[in-house]
Formats: sequence, structure tokens, C-alpha cells
Amino acid sequence: MATVNTYITFNGYCEEAFLFYKSIFGGEFSYFGRFKDMPMTNGKTCPPAEAEKIMHVSLPISKETAIMGSDSFESFGTETIYGNNFSLSLNTESKEEADKLFNALSDGGKITMPMENTFWNAYFGTFTDKFGVNWMVNFDLVEGK
Repeated sequence: MATVNTYITFNGYCEEAFLFYKSIFGGEFSYFGRFKDMPMTNGKTCPPAEAEKIMHVSLPISKETAIMGSDSFESFGTETIYGNNFSLSLNTESKEEADKLFNALSDGGKITMPMENTFWNAYFGTFTDKFGVNWMVNFDLVEGK
């Protein structure tokens, strides 16, 4: 069964926020990456002004729960609008479960990234449902699957 985590988008201070959260919850980041580490597509390169911003960070706060986040990537047309800067992130146990949940929840909504294999070795997609709730669906790929 899928697990649900909260994903928070910041306007340039994700690192500061997550260092603060880590000081409270303890533990270690399970992932911490910057936009400069992301392979660019369609001939685009990462602008120097955004290179050090956080592409993705994950901080486990229990066995089942993590808080995750990133900075908005303005070069790709994303803008942080406070009040709309949270997503529910579903982590599934299979590609089939990911597709099932993605297709059902996105019905009548707006798909922003269809389900696809990613450079971070996951099958991933994003959308806003018909009620205006932002969702991320993720299945961590394992070799051979």
C-alpha cells in the first residue's frame, strides 16, 4: 500500500528550512540534491542563479513518514505561491500501483508531469487534481523492474 508524505516548495530558502527541521527532528537527510546536479533536457542548462537551490531534499521523521521539499525552479516556469506550495507525495510499492493511483486521482485534473522513469531511478509523475490539490506519485525503481 502507498505511503503519503508532505512535499513543501520554497522560494529560495529550502536549505535553511530543512536544516531547521533537521535540528528539531534529528536524523539524516536520505537525499539532498541541488539543481546544478540535475541533468538538463531539451538543450537547457541550469542558470547560475538557480544552481545552488535545492532540487530535492528528504528528511525521514519516522519509519513511515518523511518531509520532503525543494525550491521552485523559475527557469522552468514554476513559481512558489504560498498556500499552494504543498503536495501530497505518494510512494507506491509497484509501477502498477503508481499508474492506478496516478490515473484515478488525476482524472479531471491537470497533469504537470506524466508518469515516466527519471534520472533519480524512480517512476514519477505530478498533477493537480480536480479539487486543486497537488500530488506527486513515486515508485522507486529496483534493477530488473
